[in-house]
Parts: sequence; structure tokens; C-alpha cells
Amino acid sequence: MDQAQPLVELTGATVRFTSTVALDRVDFRMFPGEVHSLMGENGAGKSTLIKVLTGALVPDAGVLTLDGDLQHFSRPYDAQSAGISTVYQEIDLLPNLSVAENIWLGREPRRMGLIDAKAMRRQAAAVLEDLGLEIDPAALLGSQSLAVQQLVAIARAISTNLKVLVLDEPTSSLDTDEVAELFRVIRDLKQRGVAILFVSHFLDQVYEICDRITVLRDGALVGEYLTTELLRIDLVQKMLGREASFFKARERAEAAVEPQEAFLSARNVSVGKGITDADVDLAEGEVLGLAGLLGSGRTELARALTGVDHLSGGIIRLEQKDVHLDSPRKALSLGVVYSSENRRTEGLVGEMTIAENIGLALQAQQGPFRRISPARMRELAASWVEALDIRPADIDVPVRALSGGNQQKVMLARLLALSPRLLVLDEPTRGIDVGAKVEIQNLVGEMADNGLSVVFISAELEEVLRVGDRVAILRDGRIVETAPSSDLNVDSLMALVSRPDLPEA
Repeated sequence: MDQAQPLVELTGATVRFTSTVALDRVDFRMFPGEVHSLMGENGAGKSTLIKVLTGALVPDAGVLTLDGDLQHFSRPYDAQSAGISTVYQEIDLLPNLSVAENIWLGREPRRMGLIDAKAMRRQAAAVLEDLGLEIDPAALLGSQSLAVQQLVAIARAISTNLKVLVLDEPTSSLDTDEVAELFRVIRDLKQRGVAILFVSHFLDQVYEICDRITVLRDGALVGEYLTTELLRIDLVQKMLGREASFFKARERAEAAVEPQEAFLSARNVSVGKGITDADVDLAEGEVLGLAGLLGSGRTELARALTGVDHLSGGIIRLEQKDVHLDSPRKALSLGVVYSSENRRTEGLVGEMTIAENIGLALQAQQGPFRRISPARMRELAASWVEALDIRPADIDVPVRALSGGNQQKVMLARLLALSPRLLVLDEPTRGIDVGAKVEIQNLVGEMADNGLSVVFISAELEEVLRVGDRVAILRDGRIVETAPSSDLNVDSLMALVSRPDLPEA
């Protein structure tokens, strides 16, 4: 794989923030026509290195070369002009403009001093066709799926003198078919000699698409490895700096886990077109994993079981009693709590402190006329920060300053402070690093061992199998099968979630 000369090379990169060393003499290189992954826990220095590479941050020390030429980037525009472009997880294009306008934004073709709209659409169509994309250049960008928007962002990068493409968590919200299309485009760019930095927390995808891996830990370089020569277990150990025993599934009783008298029992549950005639049984202290492709009805079922969305049919029983969960408040009163997959918009309040976020639901449950004293709120928050090992441990720090894994712990602390009986977790480990992901998985296991019933949703099938006692498989809004995790493996589970339903005779 090694070439005579790297396309981009960073030598001795050092970045300091007051007394904190974010990067400590790190060397990094990428070769033309390769897909390279940058791996490490949150706080390892990945984002800082990317900012240096893309001109968003000027290092305190270090040398950057691109195509053999020394570079001094003081702003992202400098990096873009030199041929380094970034497609972020949060698309930074303009949804109120057309696809063509976004591709040529700031570089619009002109005729007699005015923007030539026809020429712009024609040139955009050529760029899209060159990538094998069937996207209408006149379509409004905001009307397209996230996957299409990401491909448009890549098309915009391709329309420049692209040498290096940085993809930041590009697959976090894509389904299987969309990931496959993105990977097709990546492989096409690779054939053209573009160096691609693929940043992702999905190990399966890293091993599928990447040629080389660089591992950082605590701001320092651990090493650079060919993907084919680095076992996954070794990669995780290098990232964490400790044994990766967490790959073992949590211990389960040998007895059958199919509940006889379920704590929760749902029959023929339907919500609009999202979920149809779903039957769910969940025992006390059991973890039920929900597995299915994007759009299969996982989130719709979670919201139906927790009163967020109203049922259009079916009944829900808790401890053999029919209940009418017509609102999250009613569900909370019965010990049923929900953690949304989107912790930014439906979970945490970024400007509020750790203490305020942890106490938010408990105060809401108490009502506006039964205020919890500030001293009691701080005591409560401090106890949960210690119990869940939330870092930093300062309860007065705004939640927005925390890593994704620690933000998710704050969400769990808020819900656990309510002393729930049933906890429904929708993608609780999405977008967080391996170390934090394992901590969340371990917490779920510990909560179940203490009698808490858990519904656990994840797009990562290996995670569903590791955490869940049983797995309910959803396709097209229906639960098609429920099986013990011990009877499944990743391949058999993938076959179940992706198998098309045969039409009834």
C-alpha cells in the first residue's frame, strides 16, 4: 500500500489549549487513492487533528505538506483552495436553494455579469452524472433525504480541485442501501486518486471501506496500521489502552427468557402507518432488543410504548392491567420512560448545566408548585455523576461542553432519577466512541440485573445481540419474529431484518 510519497503529511503536530495538550507531536499521513480511518475515544485528539488538516485550527508546532508542497493554512478557505474539502455529519449546505445552486454556491457561472442559471444546472448535472448520481439539479436541496444531501456535498467538493476528502460520521443516519450508495461513490473517488479520511464509530464500516487506520489516544499517536493486519479486538485495545473484555455479552440465565407473566404486554399495537399489529412481551429485569432497518418501525414502536405517540389500535398492559398511555406524563407516572434517539432536540438542553439537566424530569414530575430545593437538586446530580462516572464531574458545567458519551450518561441519569420500571432507549450509543459505548452497554446490563426492564434499539446488530436477552425483528412496521439472542448471530440477524416479505398467496 505504501507509495513513494504521501499525498498529505502532517509531522510533529502539536496543539495546546492553555494547560491542555490536545495533540502531542502527532505524525499523520494519507496516500493517494486510499481510504484512511482516524480512530480513538472522545478526547483522543481526532477532531483537533482534522481541524489542523482542514485549516480550522493553526497548530502550535508541526509541518503540513500537500502533494510535496509545504502548506500554512490559517483558515478553511486556504485548505479548500489547496484541494482539501470536508463533508460534515451536520450538512452545511443551504436547504432553501436547489441542488445546482448548492454545488456552485460562490462559484456560479455568469453571463453578462448575471448568474447563468441554465449553465449552472447543466454543469451540476455533469458533475452528478460523473459520480453516477441520478439527482435532479433543479430540485430543492431541503426536499431531499439526508443521504442525497451528503452526496450533493461530495459533488460540490468534486467540482473543485479535490485531492483530499474528509467525511465526518457520514453514515450515522443512513440506512443500508444509502450506505451502500455512499460507499460506491467513495470507491469511485478512490479510483481517481483522491485520499479520503473516513471518520466513523461503526467498526464494521471502517473495516469494510478503509485501507489504513491511524489510532490516537490522549492526544498522542498510538500507531498507523493496515486494516487487513489489525484485528478488531486489537484496535479496540489500542484505542482504550486496556483489555477489551467488554466484547463478551453480559451473562444471562440459562433458563428460557420468554416471559410467562410479562411486566409489559402489548397486543396488536398500531400507530398510523409506522407500526402495525405489534405484539411485545417484556419481563422484569429483561432487555429486549429491537432490530430492523431504517424505516422498519423501531422508533415508532418505542414512542407508542411510552405515550409519545397515540395508538391507533391495540392495548398495552403493565403488570396484567390495561393502561392508557396517552402522554409521556402518564407514562412517567406509571414508571415508563423514554430516551429519544435525538438527544440534541428531544433530550438535553445544551445551555443548561449537568445538574439542571439531571433534575429537569424530576422537577417536571413534581410540578411547578412543589419546587425541589437547589441544595437537593445539587445533591441528586452529584450522586448520579459519581454513580455513572460522568466526566467532567463538575455539575455546573454546561451539557453542551460534554462528549457524546457523557451527554448520554446525563440523559440516563435524568431518567434513572425518576426510579422507572421500564426504560426505552432509542439509539443510546449513536455517535459516541467505543469506550463510552461499552460503558453505556454495561450500565444497561447492570440496570437489568437490578430488575429494570429495558427496550434497547440500535442500528448496530452486534450491539443488539450483545445487550439484549431477546431480539424482536421488525420489517415494514411489523414484528416478524422474536428470538433469544443466544439463537442468533450477526449474519442470521441481518438476514432476518433485510429479508423481503413474500406476498400472501
